[in-house]
Amino acid sequence: MDDISRLLAAARGDAPSDLLITGGRVINVFNGEIESVDVAILGGRIVGIGSGYQAKQIVDVKGSFIAPGFIDAHVHIESSLCTPTQFAAAVVPRGVTTVVADPHEIANVAGAEGIRFMARNATGLPLNLVLMAPSCVPATSMSSGGGAIEADDLRELLKQGIAHGLAEVMNYAAVTGGDAAMLAKIATMAGRPVDGHCPSLTGMSLNAYVAAGVGSDHEATTVQEAKEKLARGLYLLVREATNARNLATLLPVITPANSRRICFCTDDRTSCDLLDVGSIDEMVRRAIAGGIDPVDAIRMATLNPAEWFGLRDVGAIGPGRRGDLVVFDDLRRPQARAVFSNGVLTARDGVLLHQMNRPAPAETVPLGKCDVAWDSVRFAVPAKSDRIRVIGSHQDQLTTDHRVLGNKIVGNRAVADVSRDLLKMAVIERHRHSGSIGVGFIQGFGMKRGAIAGTVAHDHHNLVTIGSDDDSMLAAAHAAAADGGGLAVAVGDNVVARLPLPIGGLMSDEPIGEVAASYRRLIGAARELGSVLNDPFMAMSFMALEVIPSLKLTDHGLIDVEKFQIVDLFV
Repeated sequence: MDDISRLLAAARGDAPSDLLITGGRVINVFNGEIESVDVAILGGRIVGIGSGYQAKQIVDVKGSFIAPGFIDAHVHIESSLCTPTQFAAAVVPRGVTTVVADPHEIANVAGAEGIRFMARNATGLPLNLVLMAPSCVPATSMSSGGGAIEADDLRELLKQGIAHGLAEVMNYAAVTGGDAAMLAKIATMAGRPVDGHCPSLTGMSLNAYVAAGVGSDHEATTVQEAKEKLARGLYLLVREATNARNLATLLPVITPANSRRICFCTDDRTSCDLLDVGSIDEMVRRAIAGGIDPVDAIRMATLNPAEWFGLRDVGAIGPGRRGDLVVFDDLRRPQARAVFSNGVLTARDGVLLHQMNRPAPAETVPLGKCDVAWDSVRFAVPAKSDRIRVIGSHQDQLTTDHRVLGNKIVGNRAVADVSRDLLKMAVIERHRHSGSIGVGFIQGFGMKRGAIAGTVAHDHHNLVTIGSDDDSMLAAAHAAAADGGGLAVAVGDNVVARLPLPIGGLMSDEPIGEVAASYRRLIGAARELGSVLNDPFMAMSFMALEVIPSLKLTDHGLIDVEKFQIVDLFV
């Protein structure tokens, strides 16, 4: 008997299923009702919902609720600082069974081979990894990356079955301006989902962006912006990341009339947040606590993203869909008691039951390098005037201010001024030994001494450092670049904390618990220096991203994002 015949026989009740989950209250995201029915699963697929089914194994959940496995609508796994294997170890026990991932971080370091590594590493996991092909590698021409993805690469990734659609189109200026190369990438994905990234885009420019074929956005930070994007036909992916927290602000946007066009995503969450707070499950709980109907909140984490991405085998408890289920006791505060992935009990009471394997060293060695031209690294800034452009960072936000301030001058050089929280920042090219470096100033980090540094710098992932003095910055930068990349804290010549990230300078292959412990030590060390940010390393990583307003720094120099051009440090 072939697979479909076996499935139909089990669905009709003529043959036993592999697994029957009884005694549960099933959350039906199709009609919004809660049904007291059994769920029959065969070969990893749901074959029946109702009564009268038989199975080789019966699990009684004793009145608990059963929901579809949660879906993260947009995430960069690399931001956990872990491989997909270890990322899965954190999110699956919380009920997240599918993630739509954009691997553009590793692609900016290692090109298409980095994407293939992510796909290989996810093989055999209890996590359904849906990879979107990066659209903007490099993000713009105003930074130096280690890899590039062109339309031909996209076609190859499609041919190999690795790419499902086109990931966030960040260079919105190229789209609205009709750039031929960017439009060719969108055309390559015709008929497939194309994710957007258009912070603050409005009016006619937003119309042009949507008309080009983009279907979603996760960058809305205000109610007005979110409403306009929904009105123009975009799916709204509400984001709650480690350093971009938009859920509370955007909850008032959600109404019964528009909730079917809204999804949840985490975008960038550290290993600490994933282990301590959670993932999409945490967003569902907070949405319910904020007044959203529980079934609507669960639908935004299941059926809505499944429909946007055309994932017809997940997102609901229905015949023919994957047996991805999360069992919990409190409808108003869903906390996974048991998680089934593809019809197999994968986690119980927060404990993963699936054995995770670390990647073979041979798979990680070729993924980028940290080749800094140290002889060219100079942080000194000769003073050309007494006024400078300054990046103004904000707690838990990716956008910055474009400030113009008086600068402190010592020995005819512009220097940091900790009395005004005016620190020096540098971005050093680390992929091609070019010697390219950008130096500027930043406010909002609060450090009174020392420096932090890291090779995680969206999206080019060059070596970035922020500090109160040049010696500390240099020591932190050297420590971060060692072992193929990583994060570090230094005071003078003394390196006080570090976390090696040998896979592309972005990820560790250590267990996620160990990575989180090292990351906590880094944050603690930064706070000892006076940092006022919840996560100074995540914040620093976005201060070099030249596609989010208003002022950012790359190895090419200061970028006025609203004008999409390089500007002089001095005014």
